[in-house]
Amino acid sequence: MATQQEKAITFKELHIKSSPIILFNVWDAGTAKVVAEQGALAIALGSHGVAEALGYEDGENTPLELVIENAQRVVGAVDLPVTLDFEAGYGATPDEVMQSATKALQTGVVGFNIEDKVAHGDGLYSIEEQAERLKAVRQAGDDLGIEIVLNARTDLFKQADVANHTDELLDEALERSRAYAAAGATCFFVPLIRDAKLIQRLCDESPLPVNIIWLNGLGMPTPAEIAELGASRISYGPGPWLEMKQWLADKAAASFK
Repeated sequence: MATQQEKAITFKELHIKSSPIILFNVWDAGTAKVVAEQGALAIALGSHGVAEALGYEDGENTPLELVIENAQRVVGAVDLPVTLDFEAGYGATPDEVMQSATKALQTGVVGFNIEDKVAHGDGLYSIEEQAERLKAVRQAGDDLGIEIVLNARTDLFKQADVANHTDELLDEALERSRAYAAAGATCFFVPLIRDAKLIQRLCDESPLPVNIIWLNGLGMPTPAEIAELGASRISYGPGPWLEMKQWLADKAAASFK
């Protein structure tokens, strides 16, 4: 069985431009095993599915101890690299973020999504604030001897109306990408960017490998097209959970008729 550090290195090496690692997001040990059995090369926990499966709303509302317990069960269920959507880092300060990340790493996960949206607040952290938070997560990994895969997420496009998804907004995202790279990020995640030309430019100009989330019904390029545009990582985010939830609701409704 591979060590945590070996899994971290393997996961990092799977981020290849135009030949992306595919992450079909799961929410617990059972779904992780199902996805692993289909040939996944890594397992990604999505915060939305985890939160709702545990009875909470997404947005860092799931208690940290439950997030960690769930991650530990997933790591124990599969012999694959596991990356954890850690939302804004579970901490008001960089020191608190580092403490939370250290606890999470002790489960055996090898990567994190860390977003720049302010948890339980409005807007985004400033570039400088978020850089310090990312450095804290990187330090947590370094202290444990784990070369974590730190997926730095910006919510610039998620918080903007689609009409404002412009080259100017992408300029802002690229500024964050450069700062996050300097802070120790491994890859760069821009959820809800959907225009092919903007995705192409992001992949061409980002100093970090790019993660694009694919969501059905948004008029996005297909996953294959996103790969051709230069993505290094394609994730499915809340999509699998939402489709499963709708399937369950439909089956339950039909059974009660």
